[in-house]
Amino acid sequence: MLNADIYRTAGTLLLALAGAAAVAGTAVAQERYVMITHTQGTDPFWPVVEKGGRDAAEAVGAEFEYLFAPSGDMADMASLIEAATATQPDGLVISLPDADALGQAIRAAVDSGVPVITINSGLEASASLGALMHVGQPERLAGQKAGERAKAEGVTNALCLNQEAFNTALVDRCTGYFEAFGQDLNMIDVSNDVVQIKTRTAAALQADDSIDALLAVGPHVCEAAADAVDEVGAKVHLSCFDMTPGVINLITAGKVQYTIDQQQRLQGYMPIIALHLYNTNAGMLPGANIPSGPGFVDASNASGVSEQAGVNR
Repeated sequence: MLNADIYRTAGTLLLALAGAAAVAGTAVAQERYVMITHTQGTDPFWPVVEKGGRDAAEAVGAEFEYLFAPSGDMADMASLIEAATATQPDGLVISLPDADALGQAIRAAVDSGVPVITINSGLEASASLGALMHVGQPERLAGQKAGERAKAEGVTNALCLNQEAFNTALVDRCTGYFEAFGQDLNMIDVSNDVVQIKTRTAAALQADDSIDALLAVGPHVCEAAADAVDEVGAKVHLSCFDMTPGVINLITAGKVQYTIDQQQRLQGYMPIIALHLYNTNAGMLPGANIPSGPGFVDASNASGVSEQAGVNR
């Protein structure tokens, strides 16, 4: 079932911000916002975030640029932040998977007068770096909720599949999952390459036939893991994070028990609206960070959100 309280809160904030933005009108000079995220272009999660940013920019009449480092290297991402800061945009929207690697560049942007909102990863470090706010789900909590449900469904010996070992948010998901069991973290790096994900997952299952569950912390990881389970012929409880049409199909087929939906379009949309209000209404901002999740999608509600998977969620 969906986490109604969290979604109701996010939905209320969305309506309030959008309404206020409409009242604000258009700034004298066209605003320009730059979004920079950590992705190698292989994760189907991020195009939905980008779409949210573009939709919001269109709604307020702003220019929008989306950047990522194809290498996936944090030093390259920091360089993108520095280059974008030098152009003095009206705001930066930045994912924060590694505060140590990206913190200096973000702080420099803030110190230069560019307002920053962080998204997706880095909730705990966001305020300390001078960001105005953070939009995303509390990752450790999301992992705990996934673990609590897995434990209730009979899981005893799980393995977490992490495609970005440097990403603190993904580690938090895995950590929270095992905290729900009262167990130490059991996680492997499967990379972002779907062939390697399948190979490494299959090898782990073959090496330890007592594994009775897998948590895949990305949607493409989920799909590749399901292929590995089929290849090995294992009987495991598979749960995931985020949605794609493929993940929804796996849920419908009974191969995935549930996925955690963090409504990533909100992570792209809300920061642009918030920055617009901040720039055109004397620093107007929501009074708190905006949680975009977590919520469960499973066999009971998958059909209702299937058309949104990979598009708006």
